[in-house]
Amino acid sequence: MKNDPVKVGVIGVGHLGQHHAKHYKNLSDCDMIGIFDVNDTQSTRISRKYNIPSYRTLESLINKIDAVSIVTPTKHHSSVAKLCIERGKHVFIEKPITQTLDQADKLLKIAKQKNVLIQVGHIERLNPALTALKPYSINPKFIELQRLAPYTSRGTDVPVVLDKMIHDIDILLSLVHSPVKAIQAKGLSILTNSVDVAHARIRFENGTVASIMSSRIAKNDVRKIKLFQRELYATIDLFAHTTEVYRVLENEKQGNPSALIEPFHYDEKSLYISYEKPILEKTDLLKVELKNFISSIIGTETSIVSGVEGRDALQVALKIQNKIIQDLH
Repeated sequence: MKNDPVKVGVIGVGHLGQHHAKHYKNLSDCDMIGIFDVNDTQSTRISRKYNIPSYRTLESLINKIDAVSIVTPTKHHSSVAKLCIERGKHVFIEKPITQTLDQADKLLKIAKQKNVLIQVGHIERLNPALTALKPYSINPKFIELQRLAPYTSRGTDVPVVLDKMIHDIDILLSLVHSPVKAIQAKGLSILTNSVDVAHARIRFENGTVASIMSSRIAKNDVRKIKLFQRELYATIDLFAHTTEVYRVLENEKQGNPSALIEPFHYDEKSLYISYEKPILEKTDLLKVELKNFISSIIGTETSIVSGVEGRDALQVALKIQNKIIQDLH
């Protein structure tokens, strides 16, 4: 793309969308053109708060931009994104990419025809507690993922699998590079007419097994991952932003300089246990995510979560949801 700033807009400026608008306003390489929301009062409020033009119609905003964040309720993702993509606009869609797999596939097909970018807002992929694993050779054989949250009315337009669990499904697929072989799932409705608590067991073709638990009825936020593989165990707290890695070493010099290393003996071998707790830098993940979107359009970076990856996470989530519904009936 040419060196001119990317002209960007935001569709949907509610709880999350207003933060998209705020960050675009301050990002380099982009020009924040305006916002649109079906709620005129909310749109006017955010327009005044951040000094960003508010457009009266969706069409009028789309005509002025190169790219857009779609932060509407999930049921509108497909129709709004399709309209934008058909006009040749790059789109950032908050997770889940769409309600159905067919909708996602159609968006991807049109985006390919129009040569535009689809990026999906699976923000946890950027969590420093997760990215701290990058220096290590990760080949998990068993993963336990747990995501619990206190109840709020926001997000209950979709079941917990598509609201909460899909974050961990995306993380799981980014860690296990193998097709899904089998899924078992159970769920329960407690406070809403939708599934509020869900558990899934996923087996991959390479033998890796994952256990995922999600609930939107809990006293405290919990977002934890435990990862097990040969000679490595990692515990990741996505909420507290902490990571601990335990490794088995043949030589104590293999450990990082900051690691705590203890000798141990097994099967007549002298080995070492290394304990490492990387120092993590806190940052505004949404700002980093949106900066990546703009940079991906320009061509200086690659999308953190592509449209295809967003589609793949949705596919697994829908399979889990369908298993739960079948079990409940």
